Formats: sequence, C-alpha cells, structure tokens
Amino acid sequence: MKYVVEVDGERTTVEIAGDEVRLDGRELRAHLVHVEGTPVSLLTIGERVYRLVARRGDARGRYTLSLEGRRFAVEALDERTRAIRDLSAASAAAAGPAPLVAPMPGLIVRVAVQVGDAVTAGQGLVVMEAMKMENELRAPSAGTVKAVHAAPGTPVEKGTVLVELE
Repeated sequence: MKYVVEVDGERTTVEIAGDEVRLDGRELRAHLVHVEGTPVSLLTIGERVYRLVARRGDARGRYTLSLEGRRFAVEALDERTRAIRDLSAASAAAAGPAPLVAPMPGLIVRVAVQVGDAVTAGQGLVVMEAMKMENELRAPSAGTVKAVHAAPGTPVEKGTVLVELE
C-alpha cells in the first residue's frame, strides 16, 4: 500500500508491504507492535526499537505522534485520498472575506458600520455583551460591508453571522 505522509508540513511517500517499507526510495524493515492496555506501541526499524504513542487527530488520517520524547503532527493518507483532499482544498479556496460571526451567545450593544462602509482587518465592527463583559468584535479581513445582520439590543447565538463583507 502506498501512502503520502505529511510530518510537520513536509510530505514524503511511504510504501508498505508486510515488514518491508520503502521511504522515498530507501528500503527498510519495520515492525509495529501495540502494547495492550496502553497507548504505547513499539516500533522496530532495522535493529532499533522506539517507543511510539499515537493519538488520533481531528480528521481522517491525522495523528499526533510522540517518538523519542518529540511530538509530531502527522497526516497519513493513501494516494487516492490524498489526491482527492488536495483537489477539494484547491477548489474550496476562499471566495472572499470571511463574515464576522458571534464567538459566543450574547447581546448586541453597538454596531459601528453600515452597508457600503470600507473596513480594514482588525477594525471594530460590533460590540456585544457576553458574561457581563463588553467585547469588541473586529473585522477578520479587509473588505466592504455587504450586509449588517446585527442590531443593538438583539440577542444572538454563537455562530450567528453579524456582518457580511465582500
């Protein structure tokens, strides 16, 4: 089986056939044994044995590996899945500035922009009260205000779109 493995942002190709592993053209003998009742596995590469702890990440194929006291963010996907993910990431590029959304439930206190206003990244757009504190919500990117969905005195839920930018 052939995998594309990304370790801390660097990609490499790994082919596995039993205990035979080809890593970017280099042939190695490797064997992995899980230690029952623990998160630990023993990884043997050639004559060396390593203690490995692998924790699943937030998406298919993503892991955090602890090896020899070092942590690595790893994504291991078969060639087909990697190609599909690369194609979907390329076609899902952002179409424009991200909208301003409520980070938590709260009450809108003040709206500082109107439709048509030009805003810069980090500019204060809306002030909302949450947990007895006023929070100024800032523009995630530069753009022009396309729509304002927030109004003073209105309660909002987490994730509610408050201001749309274009």
